Amino acid sequence: MSLKLRDLIRQVRACKTAAEERAVIAKESAMIRTAIREEQEHYRHRNVAKLLFMHMLGYPTHFGQLECMKLVASPHFPEKRIGYLGMMLLLSEQADVLMLATNSLKNDLNSDNRFISGLALCAIGNLATADMSRDLAPEVDKHLGSSKPYLRKKACLAMARCLTKCSDMVEDFVDRVVSLLNDRSHGVLITVVQLMTRVLIMDMSGDGDEYGDNGDNDDDDNESPCRAAFLRLVPSLVKLLRNLLSMGYSPDHDVGGISDPFLQVQILTLLRLLGTGNVKASEEMNDVLAQVATNTETSKNAGNAILYECVQTIMAVESDDGLRVLAVNILGRFLLNRDNNIRYVALNTLARCIADGAQDTESDGGGEEGEESENNTAASALQRHRTTVVECLKDPDISIRQRALELIYHLVNSANVTALTAELLNYLVLCPREHRSDICTRVLRVVDKYSPDDRWRVDTLITMLTIAGRECASAVQSSTVVYVSRSSEDLRSYSTHKLLKAMRDDDGSQRGLLNVGMWCVGEYGDLLLTPYSYDPPPTEATEAEGGVVSEAVNFGALEPKSVVDIVEEVMNRHTCPLEVKSRALTCFVKLRERFADKPDSEATLEKLAVLVRKHEGSQELELQLRSCEYGALIDAMRGVAVKRGENGGEGGEEDIFGGGGAGGSESSVSATVISAAKEALARMPVVDVKLMQRKREERSGAMMQGDMMDPFDVAGDDGGIADVAAPAAVAAPASGGGEPSLLDLDDIFGGGGATPAPAPAAKQNGSSMNSAAPAKAQSDVDLLSDIFSAPPAAAPVAPTPAVGGFDIFGQTPIQATPPVGTNDLFAPAPVVAAPAAPMSSGGIMDPFAAPSPAAPVAQQKPQQQVVNNFPAASTPTGASTAASVGGPAPASTTVQGFSHGGLSVTFHCTKPDAWNKQNSLLVAKFANTTDAPLYGLHLQVAVPKYVTMEMKPPTSTTVPVTGGSVKKEVTQTINVTNTQLGNKNLMLKLKASFTSKGVKVEHMTTCSNFPGGQF
Repeated sequence: MSLKLRDLIRQVRACKTAAEERAVIAKESAMIRTAIREEQEHYRHRNVAKLLFMHMLGYPTHFGQLECMKLVASPHFPEKRIGYLGMMLLLSEQADVLMLATNSLKNDLNSDNRFISGLALCAIGNLATADMSRDLAPEVDKHLGSSKPYLRKKACLAMARCLTKCSDMVEDFVDRVVSLLNDRSHGVLITVVQLMTRVLIMDMSGDGDEYGDNGDNDDDDNESPCRAAFLRLVPSLVKLLRNLLSMGYSPDHDVGGISDPFLQVQILTLLRLLGTGNVKASEEMNDVLAQVATNTETSKNAGNAILYECVQTIMAVESDDGLRVLAVNILGRFLLNRDNNIRYVALNTLARCIADGAQDTESDGGGEEGEESENNTAASALQRHRTTVVECLKDPDISIRQRALELIYHLVNSANVTALTAELLNYLVLCPREHRSDICTRVLRVVDKYSPDDRWRVDTLITMLTIAGRECASAVQSSTVVYVSRSSEDLRSYSTHKLLKAMRDDDGSQRGLLNVGMWCVGEYGDLLLTPYSYDPPPTEATEAEGGVVSEAVNFGALEPKSVVDIVEEVMNRHTCPLEVKSRALTCFVKLRERFADKPDSEATLEKLAVLVRKHEGSQELELQLRSCEYGALIDAMRGVAVKRGENGGEGGEEDIFGGGGAGGSESSVSATVISAAKEALARMPVVDVKLMQRKREERSGAMMQGDMMDPFDVAGDDGGIADVAAPAAVAAPASGGGEPSLLDLDDIFGGGGATPAPAPAAKQNGSSMNSAAPAKAQSDVDLLSDIFSAPPAAAPVAPTPAVGGFDIFGQTPIQATPPVGTNDLFAPAPVVAAPAAPMSSGGIMDPFAAPSPAAPVAQQKPQQQVVNNFPAASTPTGASTAASVGGPAPASTTVQGFSHGGLSVTFHCTKPDAWNKQNSLLVAKFANTTDAPLYGLHLQVAVPKYVTMEMKPPTSTTVPVTGGSVKKEVTQTINVTNTQLGNKNLMLKLKASFTSKGVKVEHMTTCSNFPGGQF
């Protein structure tokens, strides 16, 4: 036998552990399941009551849902009451068994017992689905006209649920809802107002587009039918609210001396929805809103709730400026309340109202930045409560401080930016570290928008970096650098002096301050050698205070040694991050240039050179790289180039500017290199933000066009296989401002390599094509068409067959066919390519004509040179090229890449996979025809987009003399996959750089003479 409900509660409360509780619940659940299975009707209501208790504890009770349905169908009221309670708690509107209750609900709605009908109405208001709402809406409508207030108020709540689920029925019940507003019962009135509010919310969200925008409408022509009907009730609602304020509506519902506060709040909410965007309705309710705002008692929480809703209504409707000022003053009084909940609500509401007002001002096109607060009435009225808002920053509650901070951002304008920014900086000292980054970003926006002058802006940003340099974002640091660089020479001197002093006094933890300070000291370090003084002029505020002006700013002149010592001390601190140390090296090398012409600075210059080279052996790659490069710049400024290597031997690396004697000796560099080194260390040009943004937009647009035109895939950031490979790094040349990048289309097609020799013009369809025309005379599209046009006539490439077929009856080829024009599918394929014969005047080859006689090979040799001046491919004797796709390929095919400056590159092509004809293995073999080794070999390769490539590093970057005592052969492996084999041939864009006898050599060419149909 199962327990009674009180016994179950007693046992659960007696459990000392969760395991004991679960055991009790499991045992009782088993007993309830047994009773359900055995149809024990006399214990059904008790079991459902116990299931409700288990549901409150969080245990599963889904097995009792049908028991609730059975209790609902019971004729006895106690069982029916437990059944409806269980149905509303244990079931949801997604439950499948809920449809079984529709008939029972309809029967109970027609019951003569008002309490049974009330139970059914409550269940509909909580669980009604769309289908149930359509079926039961007529019965609910009958109870809206009932003579019993008890049923009318429950019917209003049930109808709100039905109309929410079936919005298309709203217009059918509008008249009945309007008539209920004249009811004298408090319960009916409050539920009718809630029903109207629900209908308006649905109407605004669903029917706004159908009936047009409701903003600034003085008539009801564009309103929906239900909204138009409700707008006619605004005078009635105003009258009802005024009666509640003056004479009291129902003394039985007074709360803390306030008559019907819940009804007042609901009416104000309904008025807010009706007055939004409607001038006529707003004018009708302005007087009663002012009466509510002035006559409501604020000593009780009920009165504060009414005032809060009244303020929201005033800010939402089209009220006059005086009423908005009154609303802001009410919220200002809320800020003086000792209850943190009321203060939080006031701060949140003020921030939202001011932000909405600012958006309305911008949408109306009114006011400049300095006049924004004048146009926003709420912001202007809130300025009188500025002190109270600032005091909230000192509240111990973090939520109050955060809301006050949000509000202060909206309060800032050109008139109070100085005072409010000072308060923000003071709060920055006390706020949690996780909030400092956001505050710094917001202060930067305020300073950028409302700064009175450049000196105040820079001074504020430096102070902020001193307080929160560790947490500030990189954008704040960059903006500070930009502001300093764009300022006058006087302000630069002031900023540099102040930053150097702040760096000296800092403990090394403010990373942002050190980054900005290192940059400014390096750029404007020469200004530190002169004294600086500044007398601030008197302002209106200082004169009003009795003529007391700010103290003068004085900085003494520093010696070069003192400046270097301070920067060195900052860099040597154990808390100094790597980023700051890297910038310190940049600062040292720039100070080396700034102090170069100063008298008695030889010792300081030598110390700077030592400090720069101090990290050449550092384990940190960034420090090591900067140290080596900056050391080379210092040598270039001195006019020398030093070769560094192990013991000064042959294995040493040359200076990055070229030259450098053997054994670590020095050699002179050209005047161009000296000038370039000094220019690299000169002051950076002033940043033009507008020009930078415009060029960035132009660059992004050009990149979008380049993506559509560029046939070569370049290496990206996705970590995949790069189609432009650069496995080995080489030093940049001294001239030309750095090594041309293969990623630049201008460098690929136009410059950077050796001057291409003109190739023979090939006739095609009666027009001539000169693939070796200068790049300046062609556009990028012309260059691309030249690259991807038919291979030159001199290249021994078999003609590509037409798509979809090949010569299955082909015989051993003995003659060459023209490579351009209509393919002869039944003509024999060539063995050795011959020069293309001029086509007939018609431009179309006769498919049944006899093949042209082959030209002698001896006459072809002088013309075997293609674009970018590299020889044509050489085919081994006896090796035949298959003309058809997928035909038998030779074991190895040799293709000549290029020969330039003593370096020859030959590709040995093989097919590693017999089942995958698209995949090819290219082994580049390097030959040195000079009498000295070639150093710093670096080969870069680019391929078209239909080719994927994986490139491995070379076996060595030093190419010995071919045929000499060193027998080592230098090779480099390239895996390529031609995804359009048979339609397009493989081609490579090659760029090689190496050092021959101390001279930097670069060469760029195109290799497209791979056998057609095979690679």
